[in-house]
Amino acid sequence: MNTKKKIEKEIDNEIKGEKKKGFKIKFERYAAAVTKVTGSSTAFIIAALIIIIWGVTGPVFHYSDTWQLVINTGTTIVTFLMVFLIQQSQNKDSLAIQLKLNELIACNERASNRLIVVEDLTQDELEILKEFYVKLSELAKKENNLRSSHSVEEAAGIHKLKLGSRTTGQKAV
Repeated sequence: MNTKKKIEKEIDNEIKGEKKKGFKIKFERYAAAVTKVTGSSTAFIIAALIIIIWGVTGPVFHYSDTWQLVINTGTTIVTFLMVFLIQQSQNKDSLAIQLKLNELIACNERASNRLIVVEDLTQDELEILKEFYVKLSELAKKENNLRSSHSVEEAAGIHKLKLGSRTTGQKAV
């Protein structure tokens, strides 16, 4: 099934109010809920209390190897599972932010559409783009105007246009 048909099917299901099924959807919901709960101040307080209780019970258990093993095993298991839950939530949030930024780039006629998939570029390509934006920043510093901006393709031309419109008193388009 091509992407367009998948999107249309998702929209139709959303309109009909059909609940999504399957492990992937359940895992997404579970990961989001667990991430929200474990990121709360209440969860931190509970975790701190567990550590305090464990520490206080040390003398009772004579600081035995088993006493130490309990906290080590518990924290290792929780950490191992949380890595996957947090990474799933992070991936989803990152994708959502990328899509929102892509929409902003796509709807701005002066923005470079090349930047829509910037996350797919290599590290070297990103460094080249960074150098370009550093140069744009230097141009903006020379203008002493925080509101000036340029696209990748039209930086020098727009820079001249903006400077020309300021001297003639016309607004740059």
